[in-house]
Amino acid sequence: MNQFAGKIALVTGASRGIGRAIALTLARGGAHVLVHCNQGRDNAGTVVAEIRAAGGKADALAADLAAADGAHKLAAIVRELAGPALNILVANAGLAKTAPIADMAVEDFDRLFAVNVRAPYFLVQQLLPLFVKDSSIVMLSSLATRSTVGDISAYAATKGAVETLVRHFAYAVGERGIRVNGVAPGVVDTDMSEFVRTDAGRDFVLGMQALKRVAQPDDISDVVAFLASDAARWISGDIIQVDGGARL
Repeated sequence: MNQFAGKIALVTGASRGIGRAIALTLARGGAHVLVHCNQGRDNAGTVVAEIRAAGGKADALAADLAAADGAHKLAAIVRELAGPALNILVANAGLAKTAPIADMAVEDFDRLFAVNVRAPYFLVQQLLPLFVKDSSIVMLSSLATRSTVGDISAYAATKGAVETLVRHFAYAVGERGIRVNGVAPGVVDTDMSEFVRTDAGRDFVLGMQALKRVAQPDDISDVVAFLASDAARWISGDIIQVDGGARL
């Protein structure tokens, strides 16, 4: 399948987990993928090598999205690599923090919002001149916006903000033919959700889902690829729940 042939895609937080799966899926579809990372440079290099070994195109780029100018610096690198046009942005990079309300530190709260909300906002702002007609922006949300799952109130608040941005961005850029959507995964077997690799964690997850297995990153990346494709050309401003029927 070459549905993304000739297109350039930026995937933030693409060195592992869901981001890695998204990068690989888009590359299999023919996209030239810009694999963003922060500290996982070796892992990002591995993703790029895997894509190139399969005959695809990919480049790694690093930027700290927790920094006030992180999104601006990343956008500058993208402009150098992508040239005058960008077709797909997947704002996947994110932080999670588990803490009761009473124990949440201001520094941790601010860092969550910096990476999960501020960075994608200003990344869209800075990359807006590069998006061409029929471009697609996909932002990663979470099951936590509609269901309580542990002590992650601050993290959930950032994802609620992301879903608000999806709708406002979709309206603001729709006249330019740019689509903006969100994907809200449930619990996925990644390093961020290591508890699912224990018997107790697995039982907890299966107990709240209609579909009785633990999600894998590819379960999410395939939906992201759909939203980035022409098959989703009439979808904008929506949040797609990809959670195996969790908390029904």
